[in-house]
Amino acid sequence: MLADVPAPAVRPGHLLIRTEASLVSLGTERMLVSFGQANLLEKARQQPERVRQVLQKVRTDGLFVTIDAVRAKLDQPLPLGYCNAGRVVAVGAGVGGFAPGDRVVSNGPHAEIVCVPRNLCCRIPDGVDSRDAAFAVVGAIGLQGIRLASPTVGETVVVVGLGLIGLLAVQILRANGCRVLGTDLDPAKCALAREFGAEAVDVSAGGDPVAAAETFSRGRGVDAVIITASTKSAEPVSQAARMCRKRGRIVLVGEAGLELNRREFYEKELSFQVSCSYGPGRYDSDYEQGGHDYPLGFVRWTEQRNFEAVLDLIASGAITTRALTSHRFTLENALDAYALVTEGKGLGILLEYASAQPDVEPSRVVRLPPPRAAKIDQVVVGLIGAGNYTGQTLLPALAATGARLKLIVSAAGVTAAHLGRKFGFEEAGTEAAAVFADPAINTVLITTRHDSHARLVTDGLRAGKRVFVEKPLALTEAELSGVEAAWGASDHPFVLVGFNRRFAPHVVTMKGLLQARREPKAMVMTVNAGAVPAGHWTLDSAVGGGRIVGEACHFIDLLSHLAGSPIVWGESTFQRISGEPGADVASLQLRFADGSIGTVHYLANGSKDYPKERLEVFCGGGVLQLDNFRELRGFGWPGLRKQALARQDKGHRAEMEALVSAARAGEPSPIPWEQVVSVSRWSIRLAREGNEASAAD
Repeated sequence: MLADVPAPAVRPGHLLIRTEASLVSLGTERMLVSFGQANLLEKARQQPERVRQVLQKVRTDGLFVTIDAVRAKLDQPLPLGYCNAGRVVAVGAGVGGFAPGDRVVSNGPHAEIVCVPRNLCCRIPDGVDSRDAAFAVVGAIGLQGIRLASPTVGETVVVVGLGLIGLLAVQILRANGCRVLGTDLDPAKCALAREFGAEAVDVSAGGDPVAAAETFSRGRGVDAVIITASTKSAEPVSQAARMCRKRGRIVLVGEAGLELNRREFYEKELSFQVSCSYGPGRYDSDYEQGGHDYPLGFVRWTEQRNFEAVLDLIASGAITTRALTSHRFTLENALDAYALVTEGKGLGILLEYASAQPDVEPSRVVRLPPPRAAKIDQVVVGLIGAGNYTGQTLLPALAATGARLKLIVSAAGVTAAHLGRKFGFEEAGTEAAAVFADPAINTVLITTRHDSHARLVTDGLRAGKRVFVEKPLALTEAELSGVEAAWGASDHPFVLVGFNRRFAPHVVTMKGLLQARREPKAMVMTVNAGAVPAGHWTLDSAVGGGRIVGEACHFIDLLSHLAGSPIVWGESTFQRISGEPGADVASLQLRFADGSIGTVHYLANGSKDYPKERLEVFCGGGVLQLDNFRELRGFGWPGLRKQALARQDKGHRAEMEALVSAARAGEPSPIPWEQVVSVSRWSIRLAREGNEASAAD
């Protein structure tokens, strides 16, 4: 679908670009469109590893929770496109070498305004039209595969698959002084390859690519094969092995089956490598999002420098794109372009943005279609953040309260517009400041990444709004002190941190049972958190705060709530791995003012088949055991043996009801401020002291 979404705001380390032309990647985008149009069974067949994850989640979290999670995931919008050319509108903080007005290519999507990290942008040489420059990013994919093959002047190279990347690769190889043979099933594409100076084999006409390669290489075998085709068959790899000379090189740029014949590779000592997109830096968040470039003396060709190289080849005439351009559409007619994509027609399909007006300020807020029945409520909500958790868990609970949902904001605007339409918001935007500046909004929800929480809470308090913020409240003592100062300066401060577990129905039951006993409690919280990939933002102390501050704070709050008494002492022990302190395997010990004790075992090294969260409370001769917020058992508790829920309930809906109810009644936050500050401070302290103690061992 073609959607009207708010223009993104420029972010630090990024460029804001007004698009002039973008190129449709026929193979990648056809795959994504086909997947989106497939039914659930077809999606499952295409992603068997996801099916295994779903079945595992059913075993641990229950069927209904899993169904909700799958539906929410499949409902997420995915902006298409990654070959963009346009002019810089604004330059984010910390970006050098670019200025407003510069013409650049980037891997931004199909949109009138895009915000792209600086290392994924490259200046367009004078004299190169934006429509030609839009081919640079997809050309860099072919170039990276060629770099891995390391061809030299005079070598013979076969390009298997003469689609857009294949035909660009043919031209790059010819510019490198190589003799090139192309193979494809489409005679028109073979004809184009011949125009670019290659020989070509039309397989659809019965041509034998292996025999042709033998003749082409003068009986010696070719030096290298670049596979740019997309197929599930392993035949292209097998044919490549048979084409090659001894110690030849094969690079897979496209997609092919990998049932390799060992004998074919063994006898010739062939090299086989899979190429990763545009080049070094791809999928490295420090390079792409953090803007940390690789030193040229050690990494000559990065993603950005590959973009530059392709643009230089276009500027010199070594690469021509006009013959590759099969169709042109205005953005308004983009759906016609995608009709061709789904049919597998066309080659280079360009979207042109002729209506771009450089002097017109892009809209940061758009009106959304009105809901069926307009909501009138004294609680008027502005929401900052539109990620997975927000759409899957928080918004369904918030929408059920009947509060008026006025403005939802996300950095790029796509998810804000999507979730805004889905849940009945009146507007969608891309700047948090719009939420704080709106006089109608009196309640702000913050669900952004952790490093922005303290700043946004402070802004909300200064604007006189009620504030709900997902945990954690702050990442450092300094941030927490700043929030405390803003709280103290506010006439009517209201802050609720998303410690939803204390609102879970089984926890409410446990709290009532424990209040009837005066003895101190001994509590053990076991969290089978599971590992997250190295480099994930939650592990970054500056962005996510680490998993103790960012997630284990949930369980510190839960034990504090059940104890009903302030924390007076705490200690943490982190696992050491190869001499280094672990980031997410820890034991946290707590003591409370009434003599109660608690331990949180936060573990990322367990099996996903084991329940994620188990709480045990020992008190006055009885034991309460809560498993995964679905089943509560009592041992030595009169009247309680077992309570089970049909579906897991971690308290999100009750939490939103408590927030809106308090806001309507003008009551204080459902969680006392002193408890919020105490839990936040102890979380930060335990994470810091555990790391320091482990490092000193």
